[in-house]
Amino acid sequence: MDTFRPDLFTGKHVVVAGATSGIGLAIAQGFAAHGASVTGLGSSAAKLATLAAEGIVFRQLELRDSDAVKAFCSGVSRADIVINAAGIARPEAEWDEAGFLDVMEVNLNAAMRLSYGLYPRLAEVKGSIVNVASMLSFLADASVPAYGTSKTGILGLTRACAHRWGREGIRVNAIAPGYHRTDMTRPIWSNPAGAAAVEARTALGRWGAAEDLVGATLFLCSPAAAYVTGVCLEVDGGFVSGNPL
Repeated sequence: MDTFRPDLFTGKHVVVAGATSGIGLAIAQGFAAHGASVTGLGSSAAKLATLAAEGIVFRQLELRDSDAVKAFCSGVSRADIVINAAGIARPEAEWDEAGFLDVMEVNLNAAMRLSYGLYPRLAEVKGSIVNVASMLSFLADASVPAYGTSKTGILGLTRACAHRWGREGIRVNAIAPGYHRTDMTRPIWSNPAGAAAVEARTALGRWGAAEDLVGATLFLCSPAAAYVTGVCLEVDGGFVSGNPL
């Protein structure tokens, strides 16, 4: 966190979807720690009731609800940065049509919905979008077909939006987390054999923390990345490039 000036994002307003836990919360806190005012979005009233952080205003928003998202976006007077970090996985249940479509709705459709809704505000300030992809944007996991499909789609959405809006000064990039210790990956890292298998393939020999994704996100939204758009930055400790054998 000491890499960046503490006032790097002073005067900026950041909207973070999926900000109630894990990666989204860490990113929201990272921007707030560097001077930004942050609106953190989440769908769980129970989680929102437990959260309080300096510089972050938490709001309940169901990203599956197009009308609710439009209403939220119409009330935003300024948006410099949008982070699409909302994501769910439903192992095995994604092979059922309803489960597949629900994961796609949250992980992919909602990212487009929020980005498009805030596009006018982003254009006013030549803002930036960062979408959260995944190592499963590049690899397959047969237990989560919708998760993998949605995260692969995030790469296509990132590139398309980068070219659609680039002439207006909006930059659109993605980060691809690897195995980070979050609630979503708890079933793996809480199992000694699973935890060891991840460490064995990862070049850095350890699991990531949610905080490991903050610096990459701040960089992509900073002036240091002024000529970077349409890319996906893998933040996986070298997992994807490792040999599974």
